[in-house]
Order: sequence, then C-alpha cells, then structure tokens
Amino acid sequence: MSSTYDVIVVGGGHNGLVAAAYLAKAGRRVLVCERRHTVGGAAVSEHPFGPDFTVTSLSYVVSLLPQDMVRDLRLAEHGYHVYPQGPYFAPRRDGRYLSLRNDPAERYKEIAKFSSKDAEAYERWNAWLGHLGGLVGPLLESIPPKLGSKRPRDLLGQAALAAGLRKVDVRAAFDLTRLFTASIADLAEERFSSDAMRGVLSVSGVIGTWAGPRSAGTAYVMLHHHVGDTAWGFPRGGMGGVTRAIAGAARTFGAEIRIEAPVARIDVADGKVRGVTLESGEEISAGTVITTAHPKISFLRLVERSHLPDDFVADIESWQTRSGTVKINFAVDKLPTFTAHPDYDPSIYGGTIALAESLDDVEYAYQEAVAGRAAELPFADICIPSVFDDSLAPPGQHVVSAFTQWVPHTWAADPHPDELTAYADRLTARIETVAPGFIDSIIGRQIIGPDTMEREYGLVGGNIFHGELTPGQLFHCRPAAGYADLRTPVRGLYQAGSATHGGGGVTGIPGRNVVRQVLADTRRST
Repeated sequence: MSSTYDVIVVGGGHNGLVAAAYLAKAGRRVLVCERRHTVGGAAVSEHPFGPDFTVTSLSYVVSLLPQDMVRDLRLAEHGYHVYPQGPYFAPRRDGRYLSLRNDPAERYKEIAKFSSKDAEAYERWNAWLGHLGGLVGPLLESIPPKLGSKRPRDLLGQAALAAGLRKVDVRAAFDLTRLFTASIADLAEERFSSDAMRGVLSVSGVIGTWAGPRSAGTAYVMLHHHVGDTAWGFPRGGMGGVTRAIAGAARTFGAEIRIEAPVARIDVADGKVRGVTLESGEEISAGTVITTAHPKISFLRLVERSHLPDDFVADIESWQTRSGTVKINFAVDKLPTFTAHPDYDPSIYGGTIALAESLDDVEYAYQEAVAGRAAELPFADICIPSVFDDSLAPPGQHVVSAFTQWVPHTWAADPHPDELTAYADRLTARIETVAPGFIDSIIGRQIIGPDTMEREYGLVGGNIFHGELTPGQLFHCRPAAGYADLRTPVRGLYQAGSATHGGGGVTGIPGRNVVRQVLADTRRST
C-alpha cells in the first residue's frame, strides 16, 4: 500500500465520500480515512437490535441531495433508491389529527377542520415559501465570496453574487431579510390561528436547533427545508444506503476508503499541508487534504494551533454547536395504530408524524432545557420507514425513528444515563397516548443522547448540522471569517463538512463544491 496520494479526505461521512468520488472521477489518487468501523458519519444504518432490524441511527431522511449529483455519480447503479415520504401527520391526544396532504383539495379539508382561514392561508404560505426557496436554493449550491475583501479575484466573486441576486425584487428582499432574522413563531402566529397549525409549522423551524420557536432566526431554519430539487424520502436500507451508494461510486472511480483509520494529526510544514498521521503512527503523504470533521475537531485538535492565525482559531472556538436533541429508535412487533387514524394508509403512516400539539408546547419544552431540565413533554418528529422499505425489519415488524427535543445542551459533556432513560420514557408515553398499545409492541429501544452523538459520531455538542443554523453562522460566516470558500489558512488544506456553506442536512453540496476549489487551485498552480 502506497503512503502517497494526491488527496486525503479526513472523514467518511457523505460529504467526504462525495468529494472523494468527484476527485477520483477527475483522475486524482484519493484516500478516505474514516475513524469508525463503517462509513456514513451521521448518515449511517446500524443494527442495535440484531441483524434482522436495520436502523438509521441519526439522520433519518434524505432531503437536499441534488438530483444532478445522483446522476453524476451514478448512484442508482450502486443501490440508491428513495421512497417518497408522506406528508405531515399530527395526531392529537383528544383523538383529532392534522394532515398536510399533498393534494391541495384534501389538504384544505384537513386544515379547515381546525380553521377555514388557516386552510386558505396555508396555500398562500406554501406559494410564498416556494418562491423564496427558489431564490435561496441557487445560493445554497454556490461558493460564498469573501465579502469585504478588496483582492481582484474576490471582487469578481462579489460581483457574481450581486448578479445572481438580480431575481430578488424589493418585496423578496424584504421577506428574505425578515426570514433570516425572525422567529418561526413570528410568521406562524401572524398567519395562522389554530394551535394545530402553529404547532406543526413550529417543528420545521427548530429541528436539530438549540432554539425555541420564539427564538430569532428559526424562520430561516424552516426555509432551509424548502430549498433544493429533491423530494424528501426514505432511502432503501436506511440512510446508510445513501452513503454506501456514494462509497460504491467513489470506489468505482478509483478512490480508496479505509475504515478504522482514525487521523491523529493533519501534518503541516512551512504553511502547507503535507499529509496526515494516523493514530497507529502511520504517516501518509498528500499535497491536498480535505477535512470533513467538525471544525472544532479539525482545527482545535488535528491541526497544531501554531499553524493557524489567532483570529481564525478564535472564530472556531466561538463556533456555536449546541443542540439538546435526542434520537430514540424503536423496534416493534407491529405497526403502531393511531387512535386518530386507525385505518392503515401509507400516506399517513409513511409520513412525518409530528408530536407537537401547539407552538407553546414546543417553546415550553425548550425553555425547560434552557433552565437545565429535560423537557417533561418532549416533542418529536417520528418516521416509520419500514412502511415502504421491507429490508429494514422482518415481515409484520417495523422500525420507528423518533427525533426528539430537548434536553440541556450541556448533556453533551456527560452521559446522564438515568435522566436520558426517564426522558425517553416520557417520549414513549407520549406516543402511547396517541397510539395505544405502542409500549407493549416494543422489542427494543435505542437512546442516543448528545454525549453519544459527540463521543461516537463526532457531532460536537450533539449538533447534527456541525453548527447552529443562525444568521451569524450562515453563508460567508460559515464557519470563519474569510474562509467560507472551503479553503483554510493552510495551503492545500480544505474543509467540506456540514459546518461549511451548503451543509446542514444530507446535501453533499460541500463535498462537491470543495472539489471545484481543489481543481481550480491546482490549475492556477500549474
């Protein structure tokens, strides 16, 4: 095995694998070094309940992975297949439910059960968000220019950004500014009157975020879920099916992937990257290194601080990466039966099941965690991907994925096993109230708290986005001043994790964009 490569990628999550695949396709000799026993990062399928059940441990739905990337890497040839996810279904303890069905006429009827004015408002809401999402979408896939720089090349980048914003008229500029600064509560309470609608809409503004629905900036988190050209869905084989397909494509193009190969140090000399040293002591040389690890791991642990400017280090040290989320996975011996909709319907049972009866309930759960207590009534985004994917569980049995919030974000520093168990018990009891018999159906339960997310999966603070999606941590501010273009202060060292622009969700965009930068810089140097 040669110890010299053109490019070394630190981390075998989806962004690292995307970068490796594109670079190998471009003829580079690429090595991916993954710390864990499997590739995937937070998009990984595992077997906590034995080989018969396949569980998506953390990230649980594919959303913003661009379709042209799927075609470029020929992912379908490597088993990539997505079952479209059903709409929001929100069962309530009083026996009613809200369903945001895809058919406009049916959706109107469902919302009108709570408020006819809300039903009319939702159609305007959808059109409005679709328009704004269409404006923001191209920015998500672009590489941010260095705003404020006076260098000719950077000025060209700023000019290109301005040209790209020509479609933004006065009204859209006003609405986008408000979206980036307002809370989801500001928008939802202004347009909707029923607790049912406000509760469901608040969820998309706070998922994975250390912020309640009344916190400024959560309106953008909601908009983040409305960009891109991909329908949300469940990949066959769980989220690990996505990363296995990307890994398969990377290998087909010639990339080498090593698992259980943790990097101890990114080697730098005279301001330029030289390669990496593994924890085993093996030294591997490369003129280009791409790190997809969390920035606090990449730049505060793997690179010696003497190689980095003080202001860059200060930016990384102040990077906010709190969370308070808990992922709870269940194996059950039968499909849950919801009192509000006992008749089986894939569009209901195969959708996003939201346990959030009002915006105030969601806000109160957050405020409890801010005060240092796990929420008494956790809210949850629940999916049952085995409704569509028969590879996940034995016939008649299912896997249930619950993404829940909140516990104190400080729990990332310690396991808190007893408190986490009690929290999971409360969430399980909440499911039981809308789906009686659920508790008796449980074969196994897995609880992944912030501590495990950080220690096992490298999600510092337990944050699934590698950093909070707040206005001060987006676009040219993600993750440090002057380095949102995926470069770093070290020549030849690049970054492409979820904490870079285009990250936040399983998008692959940072992995593809960093390849553009690597190839462009290579052309300039030759």
